[in-house]
Amino acid sequence: MPLTHFDAAGRAHMVDVTDKSVTDRMAVAEGHVTMTAETLALVQAGRAGKGDVLGTARLAGIMAAKRTADLIPLCHPLPLSKVTLDLEADEALPGVRITATVRTTGRTGVEMEALTAVSVAGLTIYDMLKAAQKDMVIGGVRLTLKEGGKSGRWQA
Repeated sequence: MPLTHFDAAGRAHMVDVTDKSVTDRMAVAEGHVTMTAETLALVQAGRAGKGDVLGTARLAGIMAAKRTADLIPLCHPLPLSKVTLDLEADEALPGVRITATVRTTGRTGVEMEALTAVSVAGLTIYDMLKAAQKDMVIGGVRLTLKEGGKSGRWQA
């Protein structure tokens, strides 16, 4: 499959979506931040020095999804109709699992917005907890579902 972000000469360019159909689009991405059980306990007890870790990360992820076109050079700015971030403490990791769901009605998908939301939420969790633990790991960031457009539904 040819890469659409390159022209015939191999130069990067923004894809022309003018002729694409306007459809309902949705994407879901996931990731996680692993940490020690002691650091996770700070999150669960609400004792992190900077405040509400999960609430702040949720807002950061939503804001990041809305600003994706400002961060990723060839992304189209999109009118998002819904951004949801679910953050769940998981003692088995130990850490926090992050899931972002993004929706729009438009000519191009919202995969990058969902991935950006997860990434920035993970970075925010790290920032809020770095005083307690510097070796946390942000990982597993991936697209798990996309719907809409010419290619239809795809699921990991």
